[in-house]
Amino acid sequence: MKKIVIYLTLIISALGLISWGRTGHSTIGLIAERHLTPEAKAAVNVLLNGQSLADIASWADDNRDRATAPWHFINVPLGLSFDDFKSQIENAAPNVYTALLGQETILADTGKSNAERATALKYIVHFAGDIHQPMHVSRAEDKGGNTIQLRYDGQGTNLHSLWDTKMLEHAGLNAQQLADQFDQATPAQIAKWQNDPQITWAWESYQISTQLYAEIDTLQNKTIDDTYYQKHLPIIENRIEKAGVRLAGILNALFAKSTVQASTAAVPTAETETVTTIPLSEAANHIDQTFKTCGKVYGHKDFGSMVLVNIGAAYPNQLLTVVLRGDARKLQDDLDDQDICVTGKLILYKGKPEIVVNDSAQISK
Repeated sequence: MKKIVIYLTLIISALGLISWGRTGHSTIGLIAERHLTPEAKAAVNVLLNGQSLADIASWADDNRDRATAPWHFINVPLGLSFDDFKSQIENAAPNVYTALLGQETILADTGKSNAERATALKYIVHFAGDIHQPMHVSRAEDKGGNTIQLRYDGQGTNLHSLWDTKMLEHAGLNAQQLADQFDQATPAQIAKWQNDPQITWAWESYQISTQLYAEIDTLQNKTIDDTYYQKHLPIIENRIEKAGVRLAGILNALFAKSTVQASTAAVPTAETETVTTIPLSEAANHIDQTFKTCGKVYGHKDFGSMVLVNIGAAYPNQLLTVVLRGDARKLQDDLDDQDICVTGKLILYKGKPEIVVNDSAQISK
């Protein structure tokens, strides 16, 4: 057997690898929800406190740190046989494959608290998407395609970003519309895909990324044209559809064997918590803190499973992005040009400050 060699990118680089973007991950969550059993739906509802799989699909990116950064990808050399590929990723440092299996074990453990199992569920939803994104199972030397520069739609990009978001965004559809378009599998396909082990999910992505590298090496002027888009969009559709269907299969199997008891503990809300009010201009300095801040709304954008609201200035110069999820999405049409206050925990997403709002009570005028 060949000597096991695994290439992991520098952690600081890994923090920038975001697979499928919010829209793609939300689409996977929406597709998965359509294929859940009643038992799985009930368990998910309890663990996520009423949030949907689409609502929390990007949680693992929002909460990523140096310790969990390698969990989102696999970097291996090209040209491996299936057996060598399997051996390398099973015996290497933590990666998306081993992290996915580890979180499934936690979710299945009824001895864990609901909070621990909810966190595991959020990771599983996200990693099911990551492992199906071909450029998240790729080479270390170009950081999963991040250093391979290309031009697309008249702008500079790279191979990783092209497959994460650019081609998916080119369709101009929100997550709900993409789910409607992509979720077309037959019962026979669903049964087959849900019977495939997770190593197969990773192997499929590896085979596709190998093909993509070969194509880019022969691409003239490093420009992605409509021919490339039309050829490869069906691959993206297939990977996202498979991710959603397979995610549902995993959750159905887990919750068929283990139950989730609803918690009777009171859940604190923005109305009952005592929080500090921070000026909007200083909000970005309070990462991972819960506080209240106020400012004017400069427009919003509906992505289907969530709504992004710009506070303090129009996009892309906003001082804060408020992410409306779940029930809070209904507020979107009443916020433009209004002065509002929002209460929640500040996170960074791609270096930009955000507060995620799942409860409409977190916002006041």
